[in-house]
Amino acid sequence: MSDAETSSATPTTSTEAEALLSVLERNRRTFAWKTAGLDGDGLRATTAASSMTLGGLVKHVALVECDWLVVKLAGEGYGSPWDSVDFDADPDWEWRTGATDTPDDVYALWRDAVDRSRRVVAGVIDERGLEGPASFTWPDGRTPSVRAMLLDMIEEYARHTGHADILREAVDGRVGEGAPEGFSP
Repeated sequence: MSDAETSSATPTTSTEAEALLSVLERNRRTFAWKTAGLDGDGLRATTAASSMTLGGLVKHVALVECDWLVVKLAGEGYGSPWDSVDFDADPDWEWRTGATDTPDDVYALWRDAVDRSRRVVAGVIDERGLEGPASFTWPDGRTPSVRAMLLDMIEEYARHTGHADILREAVDGRVGEGAPEGFSP
């Protein structure tokens, strides 16, 4: 690993919260780079035996931003478009519609979800700190901490960035470990 790669991959922040948010932002940026700039055909493309598409993946991660950080962490409502979907009747709605929505709509939905999550998470950290409780309880009675929720979100991005890496390489050959310098989602 080069010095440039090491310096961009290692948080140099002063608090644990800043370090966690830095890693989450790096994962968001890499995910955005892996999925950016595609037309409808690129967002609908599949590979191997999977039906997963980059459009579905982008929309799924937008839903996870909302569900995990806004609803379960902060205790706020889903908002549009999520609150109008019957996920019991159509549990793969975001995957299915993300493959057919326009690229502009899919990318805007994800950017808006990330912007909302950033605002909400900053408020939750200020109010509760990393040790504070999330706004939901698991069926077994445990309530995760703010820290645990952020770590789970980092894991979600890491897993789905791996999916995006494989799908994107199949679409147009884009490969690489991280977004290049100057890339902005």
